[in-house]
Amino acid sequence: MIPHNKPTLGLEEEAAAIRVIRSGWMAKGREVKSFENEFCNFVGLPKGHAVAVSNGTAALYLALLALDGAGKKIALPAYVCSALRHAVTMAKGENVLIDTKYDSPNLDLEEVCNKNPQITIIPHTYGIPLNLSNVKKIMFIEDCSHALGAKIHGKSVGLQGELGVVSLAATKIITSGGSGGMIFSKNKQLIEKIIDYIEYDMKMDDTRRFNFQINDLQAAIGREQLRKLPNFIKRREEIFQKYKTSGLNLLDISPDDSEIIRPIRFRAVLKTDKQFQTIKLLKDNGVSSRVLNDEWIISKNPAQFPNSFSMVKNLVSLPIYPSLSDKDIEKIISVLINK
Repeated sequence: MIPHNKPTLGLEEEAAAIRVIRSGWMAKGREVKSFENEFCNFVGLPKGHAVAVSNGTAALYLALLALDGAGKKIALPAYVCSALRHAVTMAKGENVLIDTKYDSPNLDLEEVCNKNPQITIIPHTYGIPLNLSNVKKIMFIEDCSHALGAKIHGKSVGLQGELGVVSLAATKIITSGGSGGMIFSKNKQLIEKIIDYIEYDMKMDDTRRFNFQINDLQAAIGREQLRKLPNFIKRREEIFQKYKTSGLNLLDISPDDSEIIRPIRFRAVLKTDKQFQTIKLLKDNGVSSRVLNDEWIISKNPAQFPNSFSMVKNLVSLPIYPSLSDKDIEKIISVLINK
């Protein structure tokens, strides 16, 4: 079976893990600091403007904590992983769910403005960046978990708002050994506030803190993945274009945005009105595919979230990851074109 998701790991990650094990230091240390600074360099920030954490949900929670999200109305898409809702609840905020734009996996910014939230979480869903240059007077967190390396006006996503967050789970663009996350910001004070919160031990005060740190083993793997990221991005684009030039109807950026936005092909999402027939056809031919973001909250309220409901019912996610072979790509295309 060709898997839907698969991390692309090699000898470099293995050697990095062995190096840390042999060093005798497994906790948070030099590898974590190097990972954070190398990440800053990748997105175009000075050193010290990022902090690595245990996972993407923790990253969202800590970003909300840094913005004093407790008791505030926090807008986020209905069409999204449930981790965002959980993070808002953990931060004691109020979830304000927003529908997507028509024929787009990203949230409707006009509706955000109408709801007038105090904070908005804006994911760049499936690696399709959302241009926020015209958004005024809204405090927002960019969730770049699908879009690390994507650019808007030549700048990395995650720099348009107060904070950017990234999940480094096994299924994401890069991974720090299966789980992990990163928070970054132009505002170093916000990062320092988060660092103070997660470095909980030996503090001579009564401030409540919690351990959301990663360790050197995770960071060493993450560093190797970050070095490979440009090649990962290139390969994902090659696969996406193979699908597209074969005639598959894929969710993509608008042609009008092509000079502004450079997407990352985190997902190859097929538009189809025969969703489950397509998934079964692929499965019968040894290919794993899936429905994305089939959240109960959308299916329960289709009239409230019509565009999100349409996404749930009319999209199929195809395999797309750097280690996917040309032979497997040709097989997937053949199954779909010759059905």
